[in-house]
Amino acid sequence: MRNIKIFRTTQAKNDLKTIYEFWKKKSVQGAKNVRSDILKSPETIYYAKQYQIDDINPNYRRIVVRTNYKVLYREIKNSIYIMGIISTTPVTGCA
Repeated sequence: MRNIKIFRTTQAKNDLKTIYEFWKKKSVQGAKNVRSDILKSPETIYYAKQYQIDDINPNYRRIVVRTNYKVLYREIKNSIYIMGIISTTPVTGCA
């Protein structure tokens, strides 16, 4: 069983809002689906070093979501902090 606490930084929350607003212009349901997938992704972390170190920022590890987004996180005092969410393509909201 997983005993890791997960926290989202203000930056990560703002990134998620930007992504949601981007997709909402195309489809409200699509925006909800993308947001849901991003929010669920940290729940797959069972130990802090489970995912790859990010290529661009080696201080963070990354979870790839829908091939379009990277959820960046780091471990701080046995907790996981979601530091930000970035797009892997220039047209999917949140660079």
